[in-house]
Amino acid sequence: MIDNFTVFIISNGRPDNIKTLDTLVKFGYKDSVYIVCDDQDKTLPEYKKKYKDKILVFDKQEYANKTDQGDNFNNLRTTTHCRNACFDFAEALGYEYFLVLDDDYTSFRYKFDENLNYYFGEGSFNNLTDVFQSVLTFYKRCELIKTVCFSQAGEYIGGINNFLGRCVRTRRKAMNSFFCSTKRRFKFVGRLNEDVNTYVSLSVVGDIFLTLSQFCLAQAVTQSSKGGMTEAYLDGGTYVKSFYSVMYHPSGVTIRVMSGRVHHHIKWKHTAPMILNQKHKKV
Repeated sequence: MIDNFTVFIISNGRPDNIKTLDTLVKFGYKDSVYIVCDDQDKTLPEYKKKYKDKILVFDKQEYANKTDQGDNFNNLRTTTHCRNACFDFAEALGYEYFLVLDDDYTSFRYKFDENLNYYFGEGSFNNLTDVFQSVLTFYKRCELIKTVCFSQAGEYIGGINNFLGRCVRTRRKAMNSFFCSTKRRFKFVGRLNEDVNTYVSLSVVGDIFLTLSQFCLAQAVTQSSKGGMTEAYLDGGTYVKSFYSVMYHPSGVTIRVMSGRVHHHIKWKHTAPMILNQKHKKV
């Protein structure tokens, strides 16, 4: 077991289809796990019946009242409030460190071998607990880092010629999975695209959000499974979703067409502070 650590899986409308639970066990993690649901979920009784004391329920309207959703649609279909609630649940349960995951992951894999060369196969973990521990060790070494995340399988299109595939490195972004600490709190903002909204708006003031290139996760195709955020994304697709990040950081986020669909694009020189070494200071 990992000391002072737990995993939260955020879920909505999928009491019989929490893929991440089985995936964690399959790849070697069998320790502390909780499922976080909101009190407005119509399938909440089914969650409670099936998972009993592993279910944590938060008041969605209460969190909405104290969070900037970025719109006035009075629509609470969002994961923003659930992610924010995880900080409070971790503190109440006595955990300093925790990992927030979505409920639709199908695998966890390594992308570089023991010699730090890009691995062209599908490298499966035998003990995901050890992987989580190694990420936490890295995370604990620098208190300036707000969160550390796994990369996503789609980020390696192009393999060794891809930015993340060229070498073991970090990238200043944070999406989908989040290693967090109750002593390094931050708040997710925006009803849609909340992960991007959060890391761009906080990177501007010097907070550090990182994605690791050596590990990745894979998940079900977006908008293909019922429940979760599928219905919200189907309403406006990536068009509406991407513009939330433009609102939160208009000087650093633009809109582009990627693979035939509208997507956000971040200008990092307008987003992350450029800090010069003291040796360049004029006397």
